[in-house]
Amino acid sequence: MTPSTVYIGCGAGFSGDRLDAAIPVVNTLTKKKGPKYLIFETLAERTLALAQKQKQQDPNHGYSPFLEDYLRPILKTCAGSGIKIVSNFGAANPIGAAKKISEIAAQLDCKNLRIAIISGDDLLNVFSSDEIRNHPTIEGLEINDQEIIAANAYLGARPIADALRLGADIVVVGRCTDPALVLGPLINEFGWKENDWQHLAQGTMAGHLLECGAQVTGAYFADPGYKDVPDLAEVGFPIAEIGDDGSIIITKADETGGIVSEQTVKEQLLYEIHDPANYYTADVILDISKVSVEQIAANRVRVSGANGKPYPPTLKATVSVNGGWMGEAEMTYAGPNALARAKLAIEVLKKRCRNLETNYPIRFDILGTVSVHSGDMGPDNYDSFETDGDYRVRIASRGQDKKIVERINQEMLSLYCSGPAGGGGFRQHLTDQIHTASILVDRDKVATTIEFI
Repeated sequence: MTPSTVYIGCGAGFSGDRLDAAIPVVNTLTKKKGPKYLIFETLAERTLALAQKQKQQDPNHGYSPFLEDYLRPILKTCAGSGIKIVSNFGAANPIGAAKKISEIAAQLDCKNLRIAIISGDDLLNVFSSDEIRNHPTIEGLEINDQEIIAANAYLGARPIADALRLGADIVVVGRCTDPALVLGPLINEFGWKENDWQHLAQGTMAGHLLECGAQVTGAYFADPGYKDVPDLAEVGFPIAEIGDDGSIIITKADETGGIVSEQTVKEQLLYEIHDPANYYTADVILDISKVSVEQIAANRVRVSGANGKPYPPTLKATVSVNGGWMGEAEMTYAGPNALARAKLAIEVLKKRCRNLETNYPIRFDILGTVSVHSGDMGPDNYDSFETDGDYRVRIASRGQDKKIVERINQEMLSLYCSGPAGGGGFRQHLTDQIHTASILVDRDKVATTIEFI
C-alpha cells in the first residue's frame, strides 16, 4: 500500500557538521506515523579526494571519519522505531563504512539490521587515467598530466531505491548526487517511474532543500539586525514531509532553535543553482523557475511548482588530482604602533622570500584590515586603519616542492627574534593540496552494484 506521506530528516549537511544534530531529528521522527528516513550528507569533492588518500594509506579507512560520532547516539533508536538511514558515509570505501556500522550495531545490540552497499561511482575501476584525461573539463582546473588521485561519478537515486526495495535498513553509498539521498527513499515508497519527470523534480527539490542541513532552518542565514534567528546555538535540523503527489512541507526538529521561513527556504532553494530552469542531476533536469514558496504555519513552509525534464545522457564526475602543498603561518602584533610593526614584518618577509628565488605564489596579509576581499596580492595600503590595535600577519604559499613551502613558513617563525618588536602567537600549518575538475561521462559506462552486509 502506497503511503500518503513520507518523513525525511537530515542529520548532517557536510562532513564535520554538528555531531548531535540528528538526535532531536530522530526524536521528532519517532512520533510520525508513516515511512521515516534519516539522511546524512557528508561528502564534498575535496572530502572524497581526501578519503581516497586515506584509503591509499590504509585500505580499512577512506569512509567518513565522523561516521561513528553521527550514528552511535541514534542508531538504536532508529532501529527500534523503523527509521531507515541513507547516507554517503561511504566516500572512498563504502564497504569499510558498512563494516564499521555493523560493528557499532553489534555493540549496541541492534540485531538483524540489513546494511546495503552501493558501488560503481569509482571511475578508476572503469577508465584508465589517460582515458579520464581525454574527457574535456567543464569546470575546475585542467587535469593535464597531473597525478589523478580519484575520479568519481555522481550516481542517481535509483540504486538507493533498489537497495531499500530489497529490504535495506541502512544504505551506504560513495559519490551520488546530494538530492538522491532523499529521492531514493521517495521512489521506493511511492513507486515513481523513471520517466515521471514531475514527481522526480519535486523529489529532487525536496532533496536539494534538505541536503545542506541547517542552512534551510536558519543557520548560514542569520545576520543580526537584518535576518534574526532565535537560539542559533541549538538550531534544529530540517525535516521534509513529502506527499505521494510530490507536495513538500519543510519543517524542523521539535523543541529546537532556528527558523523555517519563506526566506530561509528561498535562500537554500537557490543555493548552487546556476540556471534555475535547468538544474542537471542524474535523475532529472530540475526547473525551479516557477516554484511557489508559502508559509503555512510557524516553521512550516510549503514548496510546490517544480518541473522536470528528461535526464541528460551523461553523468557529472569529479576528478581529483595532486595539487602539491600549501603553507600558512601567522604572527600577532598588538598594542601601540602595532599596525606599523605588522607592515614592517611584511616588508621583511617579502624581501626574505625574494631571496629564495622561487616562482611559487605567495600572499601576505594583515588580518584585522582587509584580508578576504582584497585579491591574491592583499591590499596596497593600510592608511585607513588605526595604528594602535591588534593585527595578525599571515603568509601563505603553495607549490609542488614541500621543502620550499616549509621554508617560506619558516621565515615567519624567524620573526620571533629577527623581526619587529613584540611579535607573538606564532602558528603554522602545512597541508597537501587537492585540485578538482569536473567532466562528463557516458552514463551507460557506469554500472552500479548492490551488496548486503
